[in-house]
Amino acid sequence: MGEFPPFPTPAVASTEAACGTPVELTEISHRRGAAVWKAAGPDGTVAVKAGDGKGAAATQREAAVLKALGWPDYLLASGGDSDVAWLVTHWFAGPSTWQVFAPVRSGADGKDGALSASVDLCRAVAELHASGWIHSDLQPSHGIHTDHGVRLIDCSWSWRDGTEPVTEFRGGITHLVAPELAESVNSARQSPTPSTATDVYALAGTLWTCVTGRWPLDYAGTDIDPGRITPAELRTHIAGRRLPLDSATPWPAFQDILRPALLGRAGDRPTAAELAATLAKTAK
Repeated sequence: MGEFPPFPTPAVASTEAACGTPVELTEISHRRGAAVWKAAGPDGTVAVKAGDGKGAAATQREAAVLKALGWPDYLLASGGDSDVAWLVTHWFAGPSTWQVFAPVRSGADGKDGALSASVDLCRAVAELHASGWIHSDLQPSHGIHTDHGVRLIDCSWSWRDGTEPVTEFRGGITHLVAPELAESVNSARQSPTPSTATDVYALAGTLWTCVTGRWPLDYAGTDIDPGRITPAELRTHIAGRRLPLDSATPWPAFQDILRPALLGRAGDRPTAAELAATLAKTAK
């Protein structure tokens, strides 16, 4: 991850305007050229992201996406250039989907709460799709379960259907990339285009990972160490459907609902709304 960078000076005024003074900063994450802080003060709490190099482009893109989405309780301020970019958003209080499933993974039950959270996450994704947008990077930590519903975060690669593909896009996290998207990313013939179907694959994979604590594909059973091969090589295995689903089944009824989204062809996958409805009815 490297040394945490200094807080972006141009973002200080916007942060203080939102939080009041004094502001207490907490380092949250630093990866892929972008750092995130939690900034808290007497008047409120916000998240501040700053990126440099490739991280600057991704941060600028996320700010543009949030403006285009028009979510009223997200983006507060943004700025920067091609060298350093920053944005300030509301801080969403609540656990991530990964955190909600912690009791299930530890064997301490918690299935009712996890099931409810899963339905809420699927519905949030369905609402995004209904608006014409695709998240493109759904992961266990990218849904925050607040008192006012699920908030989807890390929208740097989010894409609106009908617009030009993003040439730098590489399918989101490789472990959750749909086979057809993995093939498109590896192909030099065209820019990869995400879809609602590839989002649903990542959504189902996210929920599978949250319940098992492992990525949905069985690397160990096929003698593949994803840490020893490149993302492109791993995408080749995924595109060729050479990897079966992981064998861990701590919650069979729940996982059986996810299987069609992970094993079926793109055109046969349920929608996010259908996945929500099925989970709400049957995964007791």
